[in-house]
This record gives sequence, C-alpha cells and structure tokens, in this order.
Amino acid sequence: MKYIDRVYGKVEITESAILELIESPTLQRLKGIDQAGHRPLWVKPNIKVGRYDHSRFSHSIGVYLLLRKYNAPFPEQIAGLIHDVSHSAFSHAGDYIFNEGSQKEHSHQDNIFEEYVRNSEIPGILEKYKFDLEYILDDKNFPLKENQLPDLCADRIDYSLRTAVVFGELSEGDKNYILGNLMAEGKQWIFKNYESGQKYADLFFRLNEIYYSGFSSALMFKVTGDLLRYAWEKKYISQDEIYTTDEIVLDKIKNFLPEDDHLGLLWKRMSGEIKTENKKEEGSARVFCKSRIVDPLCKVGGKIKRVSDINSEWKKVLEEEMKPKEYFIKFL
Repeated sequence: MKYIDRVYGKVEITESAILELIESPTLQRLKGIDQAGHRPLWVKPNIKVGRYDHSRFSHSIGVYLLLRKYNAPFPEQIAGLIHDVSHSAFSHAGDYIFNEGSQKEHSHQDNIFEEYVRNSEIPGILEKYKFDLEYILDDKNFPLKENQLPDLCADRIDYSLRTAVVFGELSEGDKNYILGNLMAEGKQWIFKNYESGQKYADLFFRLNEIYYSGFSSALMFKVTGDLLRYAWEKKYISQDEIYTTDEIVLDKIKNFLPEDDHLGLLWKRMSGEIKTENKKEEGSARVFCKSRIVDPLCKVGGKIKRVSDINSEWKKVLEEEMKPKEYFIKFL
C-alpha cells in the first residue's frame, strides 16, 4: 500500500496486520472525524478545504509511521495505529457531552478506549496475527507511544507537527529540522541538542495558545457539546450514532431543525452565526479547556537534560501552561 502523508511524505506499508487494521471499519470510521472538532469554528479562512486533511485517521496513521520511522517495536506501532479509535464524532467534543469533569483533562476517549476496542473487530485481527490483546491495550508497555505531559510521546509529536503543517505554522525546512534532530533512545524521545528541543517546545506552546486551548477551541467544544447533548437527550440521535462520523451526526440532527427552535439556536451557535465574547458576567457559560505544554529532553555536553534545566524561564511557562484554561462565553 502506497501512502502519502502530510508530515512524513511518501511511504509504503506492507505489513499484513497493519494493512488489515487500516482497512477495518473501526479505523476507516476515523476518516470522518475531524482531529480538532467542528471545522467551521476552527479552520483559518486561508486553508483550502481540499488541503485540510486533519482527520483522526490521518493522525492515527501518522503515529504509526512516526513509531515505525524511529524503529519502535512492532506491537508499539500497532498500539499507536489504534490509539484513537474510541473518539466520538467531533473528537474531544465527547468530553463536553457525557462527562463535564473531563473538560479539564479531555479524558473521555481514554476512559472508554478498552471497552470500545474489545467490542470492535480489532481483537479478531490481532488474534489472527498472534498478537496479545491484553499486551496491546496496556500503555505501560509502550513509553514511546504514550506518556504524560510535559514529556514527549508519539501521539503528542505527531498531532503537533500535523496541526502545524496543516495550518501553515511550520515550514517544510523547520519540520525536517525537528524530525532530523529527534531520536528515540532508551524508550525516550530526545532531541540531539538544546536548540532543536527549544524550537519544538516553542512551536508546541504556540499551537496550544492558538489552537488547543485558545478561546476558539473552548467555544467550539462548548457549542458543539451543547448541540450534541441536547440532540441526544431529545433522542434525535442515539448514543451509538454519536460514535459514527461528524457528517452522519449532523445530517441526522438537520432533520429536526424545522420543528425545534431551541435546536435551531444551538445549531446557529455551532455554525458561528451568533457572535460571542470572553466575558465573566451573569449569564456567561463557564468553560474549561485542557492546556498542553512540553518540556523536551535534549542532549547537552553528552548529558540528557530538559529544556527547563537550561532555560529557567521555561519552568515558569510550564507551571502556567499546565493549568486548564478557563473561559466565560457570552453569547451576544
């Protein structure tokens, strides 16, 4: 299978287990789920839709390709490929539909991951190729694939580079510089020098500020979650349908717009037709958004150090940016 990836370029995928997983309905569903959420509230005007390609599918393939590129064990590559299959439509909007407490952590997808995988065709595929499902499901076995903030992991590296490439925040030269100075060594992601580690950390900070935890993201999650939760409570869509694709969910909800004025209001909010501002006053909706920041390891004088060990100002950035962002959305 020949595949062209926005971050890693042209590659050929030949492993039978990987190919069968990619072609499975569970992985194919991710083509219809936007990586960030609801596109109209997120995409810059200068991004051409045909070049957008910011799906959970692209990211899942990307995590696999990144792990393969740096020679991670094959089971870890498989774990990377399937790590996002439990996302609902509109990705982390699920945290704003079912579990208010996960707004600060965006953990809904992780909480249901194991059950979701077990109820899919993935266990049968893994058994066919002699892979232990329990081993694949245990993140403790895969430190390159998954790690806690502010450490690096394949998931975090890929989604940041992918966001930066898709939204024009990273040139081809800078992307290649970051990948060229990145190593997977001793079950850790390490940059070859401080300069490249700081460059990546600065990029990640910018992405978090503008995209991941910015006001536009908080607004998008709030209004998308409100619409989907209301439609679910009114039985316009089922919980199972929330785990289909963005388009299927929207098409189903559209059928009920003529008969429900409140649904229409929520639809206008989600479509960006109603102006908003971040203002704390009576009637404002309090919303949290997970904040992300990294403190990469890098080699300095033959020793492995963190960026914050060298740049004392980065310690202050870490302390502040690790806190969830809080907004008060006022609909005008």
